[in-house]
Amino acid sequence: MDTILSWLFSSEEQELYILNCMAYLMNFMAAFTFVSLFFHKVPYGRYASSKYGFPVNVKFAWFVQELPSLLLPLCLVFWTSSSKTSLLPNQLLIAMFLCHYVQRALIFPFLIRGGKATPFLSFALAFVFCIYNGYMQVRYLSHYAEYPADWVTSPRFITGSALWLVGWLMNLHSDHILRNLRKPGETGYKIPRGGMFEYVSGANFLGEITEWAGFALAGHSAHSSAFSIFTAVVLANRAVAHHKWYLAKFEDYPKSRKALIPFLF
Repeated sequence: MDTILSWLFSSEEQELYILNCMAYLMNFMAAFTFVSLFFHKVPYGRYASSKYGFPVNVKFAWFVQELPSLLLPLCLVFWTSSSKTSLLPNQLLIAMFLCHYVQRALIFPFLIRGGKATPFLSFALAFVFCIYNGYMQVRYLSHYAEYPADWVTSPRFITGSALWLVGWLMNLHSDHILRNLRKPGETGYKIPRGGMFEYVSGANFLGEITEWAGFALAGHSAHSSAFSIFTAVVLANRAVAHHKWYLAKFEDYPKSRKALIPFLF
């Protein structure tokens, strides 16, 4: 890996400059996505459409598209001169990132029951994004990020880590509820109930948004912040679309339930 990185970048200063540019570009992508999603839904799941390419098996799609966010960071940590991986703040932040993608790439896809195929374009874009973001997050943390000696006991890191954990657990629990909505042999959609679904339609999305907001707070970098913003833009739109769909689909859908933020939105 060091040979590849030295071929790509003439110096560490150049690589850090590129990493910073990647963070700024992701913020631009978030703004562009925010506008474009007013006109188009993210085309996967119940909104999948053949105009976005041939269908890819949903389990295969989730496994392959998420895998770069696990494998590439592991290569960067173990097969490069990762000068910051001996530092506790960096270790903990990398562990947060990897913990999410171990579950997302190696566990979540194989627990999916049914599920619509993913259009190829959505699959391909997600795959590219995971390469882009996996490199940006973990290369910065493993080789460039510097934190004060007492960073792990600072209010910012403690609060961010707590938010990450709450969001991660909320996401896992919400996915569990969604997987178990239908009994074996049943088809069709049902109203999710229990957990944070009692308050919002997009409980799983709220969990992941909270998770990466906590990661950004604990990491305190342009790179983690850009990822958090991009995630919030995409998943907030998804939550609103789901909420509207549920209201139109079910006459008895709880009217007090919000789309994403309990009691507010």
